[in-house]
Amino acid sequence: MRKYGSQKKIKRVHNVNLVIPNQSIRVDKDNRIITIVPLKLTLNYQFPDFEKINQIEIDKEFAYISCTVKEESGMIPSAFIGVDRNTTGHIVVLANPDTGKIEKLGKKALHIHNKYSAIRKRLQRQGKFRQLKKIKDRESRIIRDLNHKISRWIVNIAKEQNAGLVFEDLKGIRNSRKQSKSFKYALNSWSFYQLQLFVEYKAKLLGVPVYYIDPAYTSQNCSICGKIGIRNGKEFKCPHCGHVDHADVNAAFNIANRQKSMVDRVQKEMYTMGALIPHDAMFEECQTTSEPHVL
Repeated sequence: MRKYGSQKKIKRVHNVNLVIPNQSIRVDKDNRIITIVPLKLTLNYQFPDFEKINQIEIDKEFAYISCTVKEESGMIPSAFIGVDRNTTGHIVVLANPDTGKIEKLGKKALHIHNKYSAIRKRLQRQGKFRQLKKIKDRESRIIRDLNHKISRWIVNIAKEQNAGLVFEDLKGIRNSRKQSKSFKYALNSWSFYQLQLFVEYKAKLLGVPVYYIDPAYTSQNCSICGKIGIRNGKEFKCPHCGHVDHADVNAAFNIANRQKSMVDRVQKEMYTMGALIPHDAMFEECQTTSEPHVL
């Protein structure tokens, strides 16, 4: 027995998440309280009304609630908001050509990345791999939380302005050799695909349409005259009409204008053919896709 015990290797036990099925969950919607009956655990919630709780998954720090929510009917946008993700200093820049309103979101992203990048390098040099994993997990949670906040902000802005959201279709751009190292870092480190998914499902809940356009020349064309301009870092200059703007703002306006031009073109073609088309169907015709693309 002693010999066996000395040779027996003890396996390391890994923490696993606890999954609570729907049958073990009670909901008090009046007081916004969820009770996990077997654990006698109560959770307060603030998210919008839902039809049912599907399950709850609990780890060492958080409880993840999966629920079914009724979608709002899709609105007919009266304007479009361009979302530029190839930004200098921010995660995204929003621009609405109809109102001229501009929003820059996620300025602290670079600071967060630099902070955790320095910690990761130090731990790696010291060979502290268990702590390194904890730091990576912590950064992932911060990124996820940041993406949730930014996506909620984006969708709420679109809802308030009765505008559709327009993204560049960046499918396959991750592997492109033509992109700068800083942009490739942004795509990888700040999980644009995750942000895109969060925007997609939050937009569906509020009935905000999401469109994708060809990204060609959105950062090079002038948003005023449409001709090729000069981009130098954060600044964009047009030698043709004299327009000067922040490069990311100019790109965001171009993204919105491209979708608007597509809608106007389809509408003109319909009138030329003498066809009568429902307004909402016309917007569906112009929508390049309603599904997110994997970056």
